[in-house]
Amino acid sequence: MRNLLATAFVALLAASGSVHSREPVVGLPCEGCEAVFEGLPQSIPARSRIAPLGEPGQPMTVTGRVYGADGKPRSGVVIYAYQTNARGIYPVPARSSGQASSRHGSLRGWVRTGADGRYTFDTIRPGSYPTRDVPAHIHMHVIEPRCATYYIGDIMFTDDPLLTPGERNRKTGRAGNGIATPTRSNGRWQVARDIRLGKNIPGYPGCGAGRAST
Repeated sequence: MRNLLATAFVALLAASGSVHSREPVVGLPCEGCEAVFEGLPQSIPARSRIAPLGEPGQPMTVTGRVYGADGKPRSGVVIYAYQTNARGIYPVPARSSGQASSRHGSLRGWVRTGADGRYTFDTIRPGSYPTRDVPAHIHMHVIEPRCATYYIGDIMFTDDPLLTPGERNRKTGRAGNGIATPTRSNGRWQVARDIRLGKNIPGYPGCGAGRAST
């Protein structure tokens, strides 16, 4: 009877939006990983925005391709990203989707990889924190449907004077190398960040070889 009541309670919380996690969180520790489900759109395109149109700052496009452990492109993988504004602040959202995502601010978005494994975010170039010597960055998470969700580290930029020599020379990281070299064309920054599913992710269940569900 107690188990039935507990199951009913969890179902009630899920229906009310109080339970966000579906795929298990791996790669711990992971602060704020539950935020990937807060405000998750029902329909997610392969190209989306992090910073809305009109957000002050230098326009930036982030593109990349997602690969499974077998080296083949993966479709249907959801990527969640969030960042600071041009002043290095996480803006307070006008409407909160949940406690975890409120800490991520209003500049956040999702994409789902297409048939070729590609994704694109349109945004602005983030600013570094105003009170800390931390390089500017874009946080990224992965949701592999019916598999797991995990933090894959930040995109940092090779032209950032705050980037340390150790970070600048890093060749591997969580889900591949997150150190990107920005290029500028027609007033817009361009960066590339490919993702290797499960690479260097502690506790990864090993489901990144097959094709993701769409």
